[in-house]
Amino acid sequence: MANTTVLNTSEVAVSAGLILAAVVEAAALLGNGALLVVVLRTPGLRDTLYLVHLCVVDLLAAASIMPLGLLAAPPPGLGRVRLGPAPCRAARFLSAALLPACTLGVAALGLARYRLIVHPLRPGARPPPGLVLTAVWAAAGLLGALSLLGPPPAPPPAPPRCSVLAGGLGPFRPLWALLAFALPALLLLGAYGGIFLVARRAALRPPRPARGSRPRSDSLDSRLSILPPLRPRLPGGKAALAPALAVGQFAACWLPYGCACLAPAEQAAVAEAPVTWVAYSAFAVHPFLYGLLQRPVRRALGRLARRALPQPPRTCTLRAWHLPTFLQHLQGPSLRPALGPPGAPEQAPDLPEGENLSTTGAT
Repeated sequence: MANTTVLNTSEVAVSAGLILAAVVEAAALLGNGALLVVVLRTPGLRDTLYLVHLCVVDLLAAASIMPLGLLAAPPPGLGRVRLGPAPCRAARFLSAALLPACTLGVAALGLARYRLIVHPLRPGARPPPGLVLTAVWAAAGLLGALSLLGPPPAPPPAPPRCSVLAGGLGPFRPLWALLAFALPALLLLGAYGGIFLVARRAALRPPRPARGSRPRSDSLDSRLSILPPLRPRLPGGKAALAPALAVGQFAACWLPYGCACLAPAEQAAVAEAPVTWVAYSAFAVHPFLYGLLQRPVRRALGRLARRALPQPPRTCTLRAWHLPTFLQHLQGPSLRPALGPPGAPEQAPDLPEGENLSTTGAT
């Protein structure tokens, strides 16, 4: 009876993990696809190329390594697909290359936003996005090549450990973890920390008095109006929300995976499934964190949603049409003078002495 209870509990845990993994997979595909469409249709974004790169990397990961995690990995995966030596090495290479491409792409996006906010009038200080993203993919390719130098996969009777954590990098795992997680984390922390400091200084700076404003009186009401509020608040709190969310999401998703890479391979293999899927959840969070927090993206998404949804039929308001008004509308504007009753005869113009209406009309 006890064994049956333990078996049922483990089956429920595996089923719940599989459902959560499938939800993360679907959210990553749908969210990044929708954000990619919105970004490509919004020409006003200054960091369009970085957002497109992040969406493409997330879609590649959601279409390659996440399905492998569902089908070939241990729980919460199904574990029903057994990969051979060559596909296992390919899976290792994809994991070792796409994960650094994602983390370095997030760091590049943060640095681009820092330069746009702190140095908006110095375009020469910003490197071209194409050069930055080329360097990102070159570093990701080199880190992915390190997985090919690791030990070969186990023979078929043993479970094929094809992930980076389970011995995929061999002695290069600490170096890969430092370059793939520690370096982007420091860059992201420096970029968003600088953005927060700039926003806090702007919030602490007193407003300039407007031109032509009268000097403040020395009455009691005037003194009470300049007192600080009763609830103390952090200056720049609203501007600090986006940096705090970005840094917190990066730490929550990637810090466990980076720590597992620094641990011994036997201990990392035990926590492989939960740590890997916590890291994969970043692919589903990025569209909401880096897309919906931007006002131009929200506006463009609202326009596309209004176009896609069926519009209700317009109701025509009934108007009371009278026959004289309808005939006057068809005839156009009247040539009669504005003054005078409508039935009054047309007055002849003032003529000089010695001329009458007939001679004037003849001429």
